[in-house]
Amino acid sequence: MKKILLIAVMFLATSAAVHAQFVQIGVKAGVNFANQTGGSDFDGISVDKEGITSYHAGLVAELKLLEKFSIQPELLYTTQGAEYKNAVSEFKNEMGYIAIPVMAKFYMTKSLSLELGPQASFLVSNKKEFDVADPKTFDFSLNAGLGLKVVGGLFVQARYGIGLTEISDKADFKNSVFQLSAGYMF
Repeated sequence: MKKILLIAVMFLATSAAVHAQFVQIGVKAGVNFANQTGGSDFDGISVDKEGITSYHAGLVAELKLLEKFSIQPELLYTTQGAEYKNAVSEFKNEMGYIAIPVMAKFYMTKSLSLELGPQASFLVSNKKEFDVADPKTFDFSLNAGLGLKVVGGLFVQARYGIGLTEISDKADFKNSVFQLSAGYMF
């Protein structure tokens, strides 16, 4: 078993060294326009939802597999949520996630790419003004968007993510976010 593990590690290290010119590491940050889709009540309390503006930031890598195809894994801190209003009060729920999107990038031109992929997110903070429902700690979504290499390592992206899992057992809400990002690949 140790020999197999050692061979696998050596293979990955050699493969990474050979393909190092095909891997780029970078950083990105941007604005989120977040909301929550789904039902209209929290555990029987009727509410109206409005979006919030928040942010995301983190690390990005691009692994060029073919001339017009790359895989782009990311590690981001992102905040999402919504503002809720009912007949009596209004409150804001902002949740911070560590998000791991893995995007397939299809280059339509040398600098313009179509991006599609899943995202797993893990809840790390919950700034809530009103405790109606405890959120789930895992969120899964699908993302789609466009990327544009501007000049050198500078890039911009626009992406929409639609949540596939409910944020709470007590509410039929799912995260939804439109992101605008700028970043730099080293």
